[in-house]
Amino acid sequence: MNYSTATAADSDAPSYQTKSISKLDQVLAATDYPIQPSSQQNWVTGSFYHCKLSSAFQPIFDTVENKTIGHAAYARSESNGEAVLSPWNIFALASEAEQLIKLDRLCRTVHAINYFNHSSNLATKLFLNVQPRLLENVKDDHGKAFEYVLSLIEEPTSRIVIEIPSEVNRDWKLLKQVIHNYRSRGYQIAINYNSSNRDWILELLIELGGFYPNIVRIRITDLLKHNAVIPLIKTIHQFGAIVLAYDIETSSQTADAIYAGVDYLQGNFIGKPTQSIQAVSPQVTKEALYPELTDTVI
Repeated sequence: MNYSTATAADSDAPSYQTKSISKLDQVLAATDYPIQPSSQQNWVTGSFYHCKLSSAFQPIFDTVENKTIGHAAYARSESNGEAVLSPWNIFALASEAEQLIKLDRLCRTVHAINYFNHSSNLATKLFLNVQPRLLENVKDDHGKAFEYVLSLIEEPTSRIVIEIPSEVNRDWKLLKQVIHNYRSRGYQIAINYNSSNRDWILELLIELGGFYPNIVRIRITDLLKHNAVIPLIKTIHQFGAIVLAYDIETSSQTADAIYAGVDYLQGNFIGKPTQSIQAVSPQVTKEALYPELTDTVI
């Protein structure tokens, strides 16, 4: 059942088009990124290895506020109108460190222009993941180049949530440095929980010494099979972090996550990634929690 509605439809076409071109021109005037307007959708696309890179956005739903609070961005690649590479395979083409850095900056810029041109709600946030290899190659000043791009399109770093990959969890020193660098520039931070041991997150948060993440992401299947779900969530909340459950595919997973105390929900059941900005109806969680109240309209 589709509960999503496009928020971009609320604005009129002429001002929308003008705004899109304006932001693109500002970026093109100050950078050498291979970005061009997309005539089909009034979005922008980037060019890399003869492929056209575009954006898809998946809504993230707040169970407390009962509303959409942001969107996760994903790269889409096509050639001659056909999908050719998955997001991870796109980055696999960047074998050299310099290529990887340029590709990452290109994707982030495309996502930012597309998202902020279409999102009229100033409260929503853009969630962006970071490639593990990028964090290894960029030793300092994480987020500096992207902060410059955001300043060009007049958007604050506080509307960006940087998702740090789980691979970085193996190196707590690097994780702490990355969190510090991004946070010092005003970004919000999300880390990925990938352990079956509740003490792991407690040890990690203590080790970070005050550099706590804003959000802890947990795959819903990992969360529900955890031997102490509610204590785990309470531990994360004690450090002031929000719990986001992702890869939610069913109404039962949605209900279980809410009953456990999860703050944010993300997954195809909540809303699939689309090349538009979609808002999720509160009805999606209401029907998951109270399926018996879902009546057939006569």
